[in-house]
Amino acid sequence: MEITVQQYKHCDLLAVKGKVDSFTAPELSSSIEKINNDGRFRIVLDLKELDYMSSAGFRALLVGQRNCKRYNRGEIVLARVPKKIMEALELTGFTPLFKIYDDVTEAVGYF
Repeated sequence: MEITVQQYKHCDLLAVKGKVDSFTAPELSSSIEKINNDGRFRIVLDLKELDYMSSAGFRALLVGQRNCKRYNRGEIVLARVPKKIMEALELTGFTPLFKIYDDVTEAVGYF
């Protein structure tokens, strides 16, 4: 898994590439946590190049969302979610928990 981070004025953009499984999910969690520790709570996750996400990856998303939304500080927004990942999000009931955009520009513009 590969994560690239871009910091914008109103949010941070994390592009996730590869597979998020029980081995790599802690890296995703720590990337989100690092942004939170810097006092930033508005995050866009670009999942266009994500091939696979296990339950550990979904848990990392959920924990990150909870931390960002605590005290109404911000939230995690998903962008360019691949069809397979979107189906898994729908199956697990995660779609109501996240705003999901087809375009990164729209997702960043949300903030």
